[in-house]
Amino acid sequence: MFEVTIENSFDFRSQDYARLFANSAATAFQHPIWLANLYDKLIALNDVEPLVIVVRMGADGRLAMVLPLVKRRYAMLKIVGFADMDVSDYISPVVDHATFQRIIDDPAAIAAIGNCIRPYDILRIGKIVDPLLPLERLFNVSARASMNVSAYASKLEPNFAAWREMRLSRSYRKRLDKKSRQLHRMGGVSFSCVETPTAIQTVFDALRIYRGKRFDGRRGPADLLQLPSYCTFYAAVATEGQGRFARTYAIWRDGRPIAGALGLAHRNVFLVILVGFDAANYARQSIGSLLFEKIAEDCIRRGEDYLDFTIGDEPYKRKFGGRASPMWQVHQIGSFLGGATQLVIDKLPMSRAVAGRLIRNRSKSRSETVS
Repeated sequence: MFEVTIENSFDFRSQDYARLFANSAATAFQHPIWLANLYDKLIALNDVEPLVIVVRMGADGRLAMVLPLVKRRYAMLKIVGFADMDVSDYISPVVDHATFQRIIDDPAAIAAIGNCIRPYDILRIGKIVDPLLPLERLFNVSARASMNVSAYASKLEPNFAAWREMRLSRSYRKRLDKKSRQLHRMGGVSFSCVETPTAIQTVFDALRIYRGKRFDGRRGPADLLQLPSYCTFYAAVATEGQGRFARTYAIWRDGRPIAGALGLAHRNVFLVILVGFDAANYARQSIGSLLFEKIAEDCIRRGEDYLDFTIGDEPYKRKFGGRASPMWQVHQIGSFLGGATQLVIDKLPMSRAVAGRLIRNRSKSRSETVS
């Protein structure tokens, strides 16, 4: 019924994949632009092996499902997971609901997928958010487990005033109004959705500076945007996706971006994935919060339904009306070495942090803390 192959040179910009994605239950992080740039600019340059599993219809060879996976090596340990590279907040197979059900009901297809991912020591897939497909059934995993972290999205209203009243507390609205007046009294302030490649690059140059100062690695993970490959990746997604899939926003003062954000538009939801601001000069004006408020206003003007702050339990997300959605993960042991590593993590708290680095994606800061 299905043909399962490994196609590590798969063309995510092909028309076949675009059609598959458009009809699938996948998330913004499996979009053709996102995955094409991720495999070209991150996986190829970060000593990670691609593992793209493609399922086609046996009768006519049409695409049925794509699993964008990778293999990592940590010393002797071999880890299989989704093509996340620390930039994707939600993962999903690229397939529609009906076809997915047919695949998981086909023992031969499940066995073939298992053969494609072996050998491995640990299969670990996180960032599964409800109500996505039951991914664990593709890999014969008995159940998913909580990641102990949530994603947050704020329901948008038909107009901006109604959204502010329903999602923001009265005291927070008054505070933001005061901060906005303070900022505009400085003069030369404007907000825009950035559209030209030159302006997008100007915003990213500023974000790299702001985030480098704020996330320097001394009090937590260092900022991914400081790495050339990641900076190139984000800028490429912003530029290629402009007007279709990605939007870059900025607050400007006298022609200089003092706050900026990159987000993805997918199925009437806008997902904020990268934020930065000039904390040294504008922290007292709550410039990050004012940026989120302006983004929400623009999303409402476009008729979008949700402003998604994605994964992470930062308090500011609740201030903007974000409702928590649990995040899930699945894992499977594939060898004695994998089992021993997992045992260290589960049973030896003193060694958990060290061992955990071997099998988890290296979590880096991608979202600012705003006030």
